[in-house]
Amino acid sequence: MANPLPPALDLWTDTWTEAEREEARKLQGPVWVVGASGFIGSKLFFSLSRLRSDVFAVSRQVESSWRLLHCPYGNRIALDLTVPQEVDDAVKRHRPRTIFNLSAYGAYERQNTVRRIHQVNYTGTLNLVQALTETGCDAFVQAGTSSEYGFNCAAPAESAELQPNSDYAVSKAATSYLLGYYGRTRHFPCTHLRLYSVYGPWEERDRLISTVVRFGLQGQYPPFVNPVISRDFLYVDDCTRAFVKAALTTCRQAPGQTFNIATGVKTTLGDVANQARELFGLAAPPAFGAMPERKWDLPDWYGNPARARAALDWSSRVSFRDGLALTVAWEQQAAPRVRFAVVPPQAEKLSAVIACYRDHQAIPIMHERLTRTFTGLGVDYEIIFVNDRSPTGDEAAIRELCEKDPHVLGISHSRNFGSQSAFLSGMEIATGDAVILLDGDLQDPPETIERFHGEWKKGFEVVYGVRVKREAAWHMQILYKLFYRVLRHLSEVDMPVDAGDFSLIDRKVVDQLLKFPERDIFVRGLRAWIGFQQIGVPYVRPERMFGRTTNNFLRNIWWAKKAIFSFSLKPLHYIQGLGLVIFAVSMALALFYLIYYLVHPPADARGITTIVLLVLGLGGMQLFSLSILGDYLGKVLEETKARPRYIRARVFKGRGTLTRESEMSDFISEVRQSLRERSP
Repeated sequence: MANPLPPALDLWTDTWTEAEREEARKLQGPVWVVGASGFIGSKLFFSLSRLRSDVFAVSRQVESSWRLLHCPYGNRIALDLTVPQEVDDAVKRHRPRTIFNLSAYGAYERQNTVRRIHQVNYTGTLNLVQALTETGCDAFVQAGTSSEYGFNCAAPAESAELQPNSDYAVSKAATSYLLGYYGRTRHFPCTHLRLYSVYGPWEERDRLISTVVRFGLQGQYPPFVNPVISRDFLYVDDCTRAFVKAALTTCRQAPGQTFNIATGVKTTLGDVANQARELFGLAAPPAFGAMPERKWDLPDWYGNPARARAALDWSSRVSFRDGLALTVAWEQQAAPRVRFAVVPPQAEKLSAVIACYRDHQAIPIMHERLTRTFTGLGVDYEIIFVNDRSPTGDEAAIRELCEKDPHVLGISHSRNFGSQSAFLSGMEIATGDAVILLDGDLQDPPETIERFHGEWKKGFEVVYGVRVKREAAWHMQILYKLFYRVLRHLSEVDMPVDAGDFSLIDRKVVDQLLKFPERDIFVRGLRAWIGFQQIGVPYVRPERMFGRTTNNFLRNIWWAKKAIFSFSLKPLHYIQGLGLVIFAVSMALALFYLIYYLVHPPADARGITTIVLLVLGLGGMQLFSLSILGDYLGKVLEETKARPRYIRARVFKGRGTLTRESEMSDFISEVRQSLRERSP
């Protein structure tokens, strides 16, 4: 039974007739609307959910979709189509019978990661089809695009040559061939719909028609490109009806076919401006040419729906004039009540890297607090947990979170390499515009990230936490403060005091850090050495929430030596200075005793105690000096060996696990490619 309907129900309406609703009730269930967080998917999900209770919204970000936040129906499944194991598990668990696949990436200029375009649109569809061939289904309807025709865009028939003019178009064209093969050769019940320019309520705020409506309600035109540029504008409810028609007809009767879903009417931007002038009563003329043309702006882009009329018994019913009026009425209702998602040219993304060792109890709480913090900031995000070969249940806790939350990635090392290597391991696969480093014991409060983010937005490229107070024994607090001040004095770079690894680091700084060839690393030192604009944010560092600290007194001494010998040559200078002083004192004493011997010859051998103490004292100094030299030589030896800083045993992504070196290398290559494509 459907969920109770909230007051926003009047914003979720459609133009379906009772006969069309009765047809929708005949679909075999359960019904999946994949890509339901998008514009067309959310509308189809609503129209079906109001008629039956076995309809599920399926999307990678199903819980954070601004549309579904206002949708009254709650059947939702988080699923990343690019992870085969995750898709297989979900299909076997839910066994959907009718699937509408509207998932897409690359339809908008801001979605420009080439690998992801092909992964989502083609590979994601392939993963879904392969999973469904094992469990069986009754209908699979795929959303394609008129962009598949590319330059061959003047009312092409479905059999016309495809001339795609973008990666998005290529990926969708490849999907049409994929479904053609599975349908005709392997009798998979599928249909591919090439959608033209769909518009209407709940569309993205930066799309043409929604922009025309918003500007028109303010008594003005938006900037236009050339007035001869054309589209075939299709009202969203006409589009969603076509999906139901295809599922009930050709998927079973003639699988593997493709249909144009269009009005067949060529509407130029000049026509759009004329309709806006009449609808809004605009007096001033529109400013054509105020925006540059894009590569897909074509003068004769419209469809040929003849085949859809004949085979699907479908045709568009809402004219552009009527559809524009319906969109205006909806906008007037929705604007004061709906918090719209205004998508920036490129969504801001933060990556959290958490080094975990004996933190299995803290990991779920860390995830919850990080998720709440990132959601409150309104950013895209990923959370990377690095299990540094913990002997407790850290890996199991991380794996469970990966299966539940697509924002979470997990890494397990082959042995304990230390927190510094764990941070670098996570940073290497982080894709955010900034990376946040935290210890897994909750001593670095995730809520402080909000203040880090604020400083980063002001232009600081490194924002680090300054521990103004520690919840620790008084003598340890004194020793920690003493260490940081000694390190600052000895260091040859401007080392901030009371600053640990907890920090936010901008992407360009992260990229530089990852280039460093050092094996024996001290991240907070490298962070200071690298420069850029840096600022500290004060915070109180609490004790571990669970268990006892893994750092004891000797471990802290090791940390101090690591820091000093990595970023200071002053101990060598001090040894050299001490040696010169002792040499000078020795020469002075030798001269004094020579004169004293000549003036007052000794009667007996006095001063043996002085000699013994001098020998022991100088010997101790020599051994101490040699030990310092040995530490420096040891660091040189470690760097010369050039062993890996860490070895990953497993990487967890969704329900999938990468265990082979080749799989992990390919994954890292994809991350690097994604970052190159994101960079301006």
